[in-house]
Amino acid sequence: MSEPLRIFNGQGRPQLGADQMAALTVLAAAVRDLVEATLLTDVDPATLLATAEAVNALVPGLDAVRRAAPPVADLDGNGVLRQLASPVSGRLNPIAPPIEIVALPDGTVRSEFTLSPVYEGPPGCVHGGMSAMILDHVAGAAAAFNGTPGMTATLEMRYRRPTPHSVPLVAEARTDRVEGRKTFVEARITDLDGRTTVEATGMFVLPSR
Repeated sequence: MSEPLRIFNGQGRPQLGADQMAALTVLAAAVRDLVEATLLTDVDPATLLATAEAVNALVPGLDAVRRAAPPVADLDGNGVLRQLASPVSGRLNPIAPPIEIVALPDGTVRSEFTLSPVYEGPPGCVHGGMSAMILDHVAGAAAAFNGTPGMTATLEMRYRRPTPHSVPLVAEARTDRVEGRKTFVEARITDLDGRTTVEATGMFVLPSR
């Protein structure tokens, strides 16, 4: 692998064993449920304070052995970035939905997902910044699947209509063209009726040596 791609292969980052990966995935899912429950709960103040105390008591146990950096990010069998700590797709990151990305034979990458109220912006709708983060991530995956990965240089967003949360959504991206170290990708999110809610055009640049 060439020198510029070191930033994508997780070199120098901690590796995880299968058992630890499985356990961390379970823990992240539990914390994800806790975040949503915290946002939507309507229990009494005494219960809230008791729960906060119980949660705080758990932190020292996890902090007893601490990593210097998140676990390794690498490429899956399709050449799509598999980022364990990603705030979009990272199974080990409790703030990630997370979304699963599938690479299709025609070069498109696709994800079907539902965003919870945790990601709400306007009432009933996904925060525009969350939509941008998802499209940035999916577009980057499309560039990687094309064999021309890069860092985001530009991301032009076009918000066509509100993106609802708590319903099935689809994000798709496909490489449009490659110019030297620059890869141009088109991406979009569609709602349950197949209407485009957000579009993006991204340019990804492979860092030089």
